[in-house]
Amino acid sequence: MAIQKNVPAQNPQDFIRIQDLFYLCLNKWHWFVLSLAVCLGAAVWYLLTTPPVYTRTASILIKDDSKGKSTSGMMEDFADFGMFSTNTNVNNEMGTLQSPDLMREVVSRLDLNMDYYTDGRFHRQTVYGERLPVKAILVDFPASQAAAFTMQLSKDGKVTLSDFKRDGEDMDGTATGILNDTISSPIGKIMIRPASSYEQGEETLLYVSHIPMQSAVTAYSTNLGVSQNDEKSNIIALTFQDVSTQRAEDVLNTLIAVYNENWVKDKNQIAVSTSMFINDRLGVIEGELGHVDDDISSYKSEHLLPDVQAAASMYMAQASEANASIKELNNQAYMARYIRNYLTDETNKFRLLPASSGIENASISTQISEYNNQLLERNSLVSHSSVKNPLVKEMDASLQALRSALITSIDNQLVALNAQIKSQQNYSGQVTSQIASNPNQAKYLLSVERQQKVKESLYLYLLQKREENELSQAFTAYNTRIITMPGGSMIPTAPVKKNILLVAFALGLLIPVVIIFMMENMNTVVRGRKDLENLAIPFVGEIPLGFRKKKKFSRQTPEKECAVVVKEKSRNVINEAFRVVRTNLEFMQNKESESHVIMITSANPGSGKTFITFNLAASLGIKGKRLLAIDLDLRKGSLSKYAGSPKKGISDYLAGDVKKIEEIIVRPTEDAKLEIIPMGTMPPNPTELLFSERLEQLIAGLRKEYDYIFIDCPPVEIVADAAIINKLADMTLFIVRAGLLDRSMLPEIEKFYTDKKYKNMSLILNGTDGGSGRYGYKYGYKYGYHYGYAGYTKEE
Repeated sequence: MAIQKNVPAQNPQDFIRIQDLFYLCLNKWHWFVLSLAVCLGAAVWYLLTTPPVYTRTASILIKDDSKGKSTSGMMEDFADFGMFSTNTNVNNEMGTLQSPDLMREVVSRLDLNMDYYTDGRFHRQTVYGERLPVKAILVDFPASQAAAFTMQLSKDGKVTLSDFKRDGEDMDGTATGILNDTISSPIGKIMIRPASSYEQGEETLLYVSHIPMQSAVTAYSTNLGVSQNDEKSNIIALTFQDVSTQRAEDVLNTLIAVYNENWVKDKNQIAVSTSMFINDRLGVIEGELGHVDDDISSYKSEHLLPDVQAAASMYMAQASEANASIKELNNQAYMARYIRNYLTDETNKFRLLPASSGIENASISTQISEYNNQLLERNSLVSHSSVKNPLVKEMDASLQALRSALITSIDNQLVALNAQIKSQQNYSGQVTSQIASNPNQAKYLLSVERQQKVKESLYLYLLQKREENELSQAFTAYNTRIITMPGGSMIPTAPVKKNILLVAFALGLLIPVVIIFMMENMNTVVRGRKDLENLAIPFVGEIPLGFRKKKKFSRQTPEKECAVVVKEKSRNVINEAFRVVRTNLEFMQNKESESHVIMITSANPGSGKTFITFNLAASLGIKGKRLLAIDLDLRKGSLSKYAGSPKKGISDYLAGDVKKIEEIIVRPTEDAKLEIIPMGTMPPNPTELLFSERLEQLIAGLRKEYDYIFIDCPPVEIVADAAIINKLADMTLFIVRAGLLDRSMLPEIEKFYTDKKYKNMSLILNGTDGGSGRYGYKYGYKYGYHYGYAGYTKEE
């Protein structure tokens, strides 16, 4: 069976792990029970003593004309001039609703700077509204000061005032009076008036306090919340938190009412300013309009233009008529010239003239008709005879005369037509001149008349708006519309019982964890097997705590005096632990040696070396070994107590008072398989006795009689006894007590081993806690115990 040796770790980690912290917390479960009880109790007490706060909400719509119309419906058209365009900004209105001045008016109207309380089961309850029987009025009391008093209202209506305070200072004296009477008190005159809910015959005790106006405004403004439901909407949500639901609803209703009143007041101020503006503009426009009328009248008289448009139309008609006449006359002149040329052409001498000549002259038309008739007769006669016929010649002469006369008539007609054409051209020129001068006249008149129309339109418009403005002052529409009336749930919003209890529960669990974590990380003593892993000293085993006393502040848990835990057929944990130590110890012994002298020591008192000495020897005794335990702790004699602390012992033998060693060897019990040499008389010079040659001779003689000799020695750091005894021992068992030895001592113990100050030095870890998790028995001992138990065979 191999012996476990502690190999120094390359990267030791001393920080506690989560799983180890869990086991530590599990071992301290009673801490969690206590912490949960305290935290939950405090939470319940807080919930009982804290007045519940309720939330009331309301929502209003801010009317907004995105087209830039005026806020007053009667003045919309003014937006055409860019005047009074109040495109409402929702963020500005939210700021207005949160303004202290608005809340000050609300506080003043509802008398919110006066608070009334009555006794409750766990806390004082606020009395307001329908529950308030009377109201107190502090006459001429400064609004900036605080005051408080107690009001006792009796059945007969008598009022008693006491416990006066002014700005936190107690005022001596009491005051009595009746309802509706002014009572003189140490803080001034107070009038008590019955409220609507007052019923005579009831006794009431009220605690009245007057809050400075600014403090009340600040407090109620803090409880008010204003938010926008959506960035794209004009709906504003109002929330108010208070211990009284009725007061919260009254505050919201009054806030909206005051906001609307201020809005109307502002709009009426705009209307008054608008009226003054309109009257001023009307006076100016009246004067300008008169000057324009005079200017138009003078110009028309001067240029004979009753109507510029009609004159222009007349001139255009005359010009068209003249042009048409000239065209007609030119046509007639053309036809006249054509017929004349036709008559003078010899080739056309006996041809007919056109019947429709286009010449508007009856004489010429008659002549042409007569000429054509005679020509037809002549041609007819020629066709039946010849040109030499006398009748034909006579008719030719007649036709020649008619032709000459017709040419003369046409020449005369041409002269007349040319005269008419010239006359019409002169007339057309005059008309054209009139038309050319008409646009300038029209332009001037049009400009002046435009000014006249603009001023007339503006004048009529302002007259209309003046009447509308007068109407708007009589009725101005609110810019808000209530979407949701103030209301809410009767479930308090604060304190939130569920959250507070959850927080208390979490704190109840967290506080012990933090304390355990801090204690464990601040703990400097050896906590378990893991703290010894960096030592090179051979590790024999560990012994768990077998006995417990009531918990103390120290981690040290001393064993019972003279505790015998090793039993022959016991299979409990501590017996198995001693069997593991026994097995490892036998493995480490030199088998050829006749006897084995083992000294047991520690670094500090209370490590349990006496307990381990006796029970380890008892464990070897079960296997039939011859065992002897010597109590050489001559200053304490703890091992001697197992034998009843006899008066004679090793000190007497070393001093020479006892001649034979057999006289002082005792057995703890009759059936004990272990013999003890007690301390005996406590000597004044223990060190000198240990230097005695008789001790060396005694050990040498006892080696022949016993298989194992255990020597219980004092701690190494207190006296030099252990170093003296070590010369006689074959092996040193160094006891490290968990929860007692400071970890800073481990390097010193390591130095004992490296310097070979003590022979065959080995470690035993004592007092590991079975519930301490990482550093206790559950962590450290399971390796030593299970490892040793795997190789353990039942031996007697």
